[in-house]
Amino acid sequence: MGRLFGTDGARGVAVTELTCETAMQIGRAAAAVLCRKSGRKAKILIGKDTRISSDIMEAALTAGLLSVGADVVSLGVVPTPAVAFLVKDMQADAGVMISASHNSMEFNGIKLFDKTGFKLSDEIEEEIEALVLDEPAILADSQKNGAEVGRLVYDADAVQRYISHIQETGEKNIPGLKIAVDCANGSASATAERLFNGIGSKIYLLNCEPDGININRECGSTHMEGLIDFVKENGCDLGIAFDGDADRCLAVDENGCMVDGDKLIAIFAKDMKARGTLNDNVAVVTVMTNLGFTYFAKENGIKMVTTKVGDRYILEQLLAGHYSMGGEQSGHIIFRDFATTGDGQLTAVQLLSVMKRTGRKLSELAGIMERYPQVMINVKISRSMKEGWKNIPEIEEIIEKKEKELDGSGRILVRESGTEPLIRVMIEGRNFDEINRMAVEIADVIRKFCPAD
Repeated sequence: MGRLFGTDGARGVAVTELTCETAMQIGRAAAAVLCRKSGRKAKILIGKDTRISSDIMEAALTAGLLSVGADVVSLGVVPTPAVAFLVKDMQADAGVMISASHNSMEFNGIKLFDKTGFKLSDEIEEEIEALVLDEPAILADSQKNGAEVGRLVYDADAVQRYISHIQETGEKNIPGLKIAVDCANGSASATAERLFNGIGSKIYLLNCEPDGININRECGSTHMEGLIDFVKENGCDLGIAFDGDADRCLAVDENGCMVDGDKLIAIFAKDMKARGTLNDNVAVVTVMTNLGFTYFAKENGIKMVTTKVGDRYILEQLLAGHYSMGGEQSGHIIFRDFATTGDGQLTAVQLLSVMKRTGRKLSELAGIMERYPQVMINVKISRSMKEGWKNIPEIEEIIEKKEKELDGSGRILVRESGTEPLIRVMIEGRNFDEINRMAVEIADVIRKFCPAD
């Protein structure tokens, strides 16, 4: 992980941690690096989510980009995967998404895509970091004046091209369903109505009225309770939930049971294998993937390739092995035949298409995989303890002790978040009460030796 960019871009509390000055400098550095590599004035797309600070961040980034001579196209509020798609579709040199994804409204982030729609390589991010953090004088000298500064244009209509692309990836007409769609008061609020109203089913849009501060607040894929209640109370066939920038998707079946990313990947893997579109019969998953998926894969002749947590690692394996699909338990799923990054609305369309092709209810489809009990506890730590917690003997000892207690009947995974100052303690096993007790004990030790700020 870099000094400025984490596993998913630069992120922090907007204005105070991820400052306007930093955003402007990232814009200047990105434009300087990209213009140098292309040998001409760069064209940069900017999209944003609905949080109140996104306008501030956009203004600062835009000022930085323009000051170094790049032209900027402002897309307005769009999903993150829309920026990734439109960069290539509009033949731009790069794209920037301003979003903190599933995090609460006080956070914001800056995510960069290259001209092919993939996230910027580590090497280019490191060049940008070096200019911002180590070479401010060089960055200041790169600024233009007069006719050499960049131009800003607005193109709020471009997102329709993305919507049309998503519609074209799935079944064209899916009538007869009652579908609840939770937009998390985020980016999907700008696209979901046009996307889903075209499929011929009854659509209920929930949390689709963003006010700048209600993004992800008790709604969306991180807070499924409201969607579950709505599906049950209104007799819906399924519910679909996105996160703040709509790159994740989770679902709820007709009985109000949640269908997480692992089960969605199982559904897609089996369907794609049957249709001959799952290259080498491989599904790429992470170390957080539920044990139940392992047994599902063995029973269905599907091979697993496992990576570290983070969509960039999923994508690396997809590209390296020329595989078709992979994702995370959180609902961040990548379909390489259609996209260069995780896309919640694409995932939803693919799920609806499987339901139409098979004629099966979501509960039946999700039943192909048994989910083992899993406990997850997030422990806040001070930023000074990032990476350092791994070297504390007492933490190592409690983890080893609990692994011996499990005796091969489950697993323990303790890892640091790539986007927040958190340690995630995850335990799986057959007995929920047992693994819950173990997770609490491990978390207590981490809190004792790694207190939060």
